[in-house]
Amino acid sequence: MRFKGATVLVTGGAGFIGSAVVRHLLGDTEANVVNVDKLTYAANLASLPGATSNPRYAFEQRCICEADSLRLLFEKYQPSAVLNLAAESHVDRSIDAPSDFIQTNVVGTFTLLQEALRYWRGLSREARDRFRMVHVSTDEVFGSLGREGLFTETTAYAPNSPYSASKAASDHLVRAWRETYELPTVVTNCTNNYGPYQFPEKLIPHMVIRGLAGESLPVYGDGKNVRDWLFVEDHARALTTVLERGVVGETYNIGARSERTNLDVVETISDLLDELAPGGSGGRRGLISFVTDRPGHDHRYAIDPSKIERELGWSATEKFETGLRKTVRWYCDNRGWWQAILDRGYNRPRIGLG
Repeated sequence: MRFKGATVLVTGGAGFIGSAVVRHLLGDTEANVVNVDKLTYAANLASLPGATSNPRYAFEQRCICEADSLRLLFEKYQPSAVLNLAAESHVDRSIDAPSDFIQTNVVGTFTLLQEALRYWRGLSREARDRFRMVHVSTDEVFGSLGREGLFTETTAYAPNSPYSASKAASDHLVRAWRETYELPTVVTNCTNNYGPYQFPEKLIPHMVIRGLAGESLPVYGDGKNVRDWLFVEDHARALTTVLERGVVGETYNIGARSERTNLDVVETISDLLDELAPGGSGGRRGLISFVTDRPGHDHRYAIDPSKIERELGWSATEKFETGLRKTVRWYCDNRGWWQAILDRGYNRPRIGLG
């Protein structure tokens, strides 16, 4: 079975994508998993059901900006790989509080690179050859596309938000540590993820929860901004594929060729809620409203995943229609998971207006 005897250190493993990666590693491989997470507002250990009873799982509440803590973890667990998913990721929050994004995404990545390098240099030659660090990033670093074209691994960076700028900076740091210090790193850039266990501030769970409550469904601008959607479990498989077979120094774009306008997504969610959780006197489409657009809102993202498909044999298996249905059903059937977040004090005011 894959990764037998390997120890994978996953930063941000209590977050949305990170928890999917941890669930995948525990359920579908033989890897030992060390989940390193600061447990900020969007992290949730309830997204890892059954993990604590698994003998191959360990959790460490740590911040990747703290070098001494990271050094102790490398010494304690002796990982053969690092999957770096620790990041602040919500664009609206980055507009209001960019310093948090610079600290975690830039300073945190720098600190992790330094401690990974220190650890890697102390390994035997055989262990150094096996070691990999996969840095997980976003398509937003490439900026905004017009109506045509796709982001490829050679697309020039042109970030437009504090979030994407901080992720672009982290990508460049990872590349520099590979080129300058020969640390064996790989970078991935993915499209918008969706699926179970996503924090309620993101578009799809936000709309599902509001729709279940019969509240308005606010769409930014005219709703014609386009995003390319990737089911989070497909992304988890892609990341372990890159970890297993990716070439050091390379970048891999991960996407599912599932472009939709934001309005299309919200309308489809409305229809699914009417089917799966009927209620009220009219259809949920009547709840859709249009609100002031996000400052600097990129028009379109779309990734060409041909390289990872061709070179590593990965491809997305979930179609957007089936994945969205699974997601909406999950939120309908698991109200306790997201209600606990609301009960802890998370509110949903509009943010990110600059």
